[in-house]
Amino acid sequence: MDIRAAILQEHSKKQALLIANYISSNQERFDQLMHLFLTDEYRVVQRAAYAVSHCADRHIEMVYPHLPAMVEYLKDRSTHIATRRNIVRILSQIDVPEPLMGNVATLCFDFLIDPKEAVAVKIYSMEVLYQLTLKEPDLQNELILVIEENMIHGSAGIRSRGRKVLKRLDKLGLL
Repeated sequence: MDIRAAILQEHSKKQALLIANYISSNQERFDQLMHLFLTDEYRVVQRAAYAVSHCADRHIEMVYPHLPAMVEYLKDRSTHIATRRNIVRILSQIDVPEPLMGNVATLCFDFLIDPKEAVAVKIYSMEVLYQLTLKEPDLQNELILVIEENMIHGSAGIRSRGRKVLKRLDKLGLL
């Protein structure tokens, strides 16, 4: 299968699943998809995001070699929302390696304080930051303040996730 051609053929869940099924647990094929996801034209990147997400759900271990590039990619605020959402979603599902923790924390805090950032990116950022506070308790106070600030003017989704994260922090004795 020509992955790029398949991505351009149709933008649908069915097509993303077809691509994810083709890739399965094959690291070489996943690497090809990631290359498209991180370097190709806008439309390809946007459509590849869905397939990357499905692949990561099935075989998260394939993502780890690409984490530095994914984190670097997040630094470009002009990236498509689908790209940011899917990268932050993936980060919320993994144990972020220590060398990337500082950059990931900074990016997620930036997403949370940006009033123009998409709700889904903010929600996944809360999850990533919660996971990071388990390793770096020094982040807890800043996370609590940012979540509380987001909950004041945030959407129902942000308020709901904020309450859940604050409750988990409270159970850990971090509040």
